Amino acid sequence: MSAVLDLPIDRASSTPLYLQLAGGIEAAVRDGVLTPGSRLENEVSLAQRLGLSRPTVRQGIQELVDRGMLVRKRGVGTQVVDSPVSRQVALTSLYDDLARAGKLPRTEVLEYRVGRPSPEAAGRLLLEPGELVLELVRLRYSGEEPLAVMRNTLPERLAPTREQLKDQGLYACLRERGVRLAVAHERIGATVADGEHAEMLREKPGAALLTMERKLFGNDGTVIEYGHHVYRASRYTFEVTLVE
Repeated sequence: MSAVLDLPIDRASSTPLYLQLAGGIEAAVRDGVLTPGSRLENEVSLAQRLGLSRPTVRQGIQELVDRGMLVRKRGVGTQVVDSPVSRQVALTSLYDDLARAGKLPRTEVLEYRVGRPSPEAAGRLLLEPGELVLELVRLRYSGEEPLAVMRNTLPERLAPTREQLKDQGLYACLRERGVRLAVAHERIGATVADGEHAEMLREKPGAALLTMERKLFGNDGTVIEYGHHVYRASRYTFEVTLVE
């Protein structure tokens, strides 16, 4: 059965009608009014009921298809897929953000290596001579869906165990060791999936991916860790609140 939504359309608004439609459907998905698998009212019926043109309705729905929130299926119609993860850009752990959103985070620790740092790692972490580092590669899931490949390097003296990293996020592990996190420098970018990332993230080679590089500092100015994370653009967004 198709869902019939009460979607307010303000023709006096400067926001294009198709974006108002897309925003109303998106809000219904995020609020749980439309659950994964729900089928949308067909375009003709929706256009007539809201007093919109069919091209406007088609454009609004396509906006959400392109963002991975809806999918068109031949013989079925337009359905809601599992809602993407939307994360505020803040000094938080992806694991904790997923747990707060009810997304059932799970982690596979693919690599856990303690050894001598590369010159690049020694410089980034401001290590003393002879210090070792932990190099991590983890695959983070949201429910049963792979979401991100995370590569992190940190001083061995701060290293959580492999078992701890399966059960919680890196930042929670560090806090348990008495490490006080203060500030991070972050750079967000984009790339496309190579064969390795496509396989791990269940995407097609060449699919769009988001990247995030972060360098984390403690409250005493020491460098705690640096990481390079790759996210599925179809399942993940960053959000930033701007104020004047």
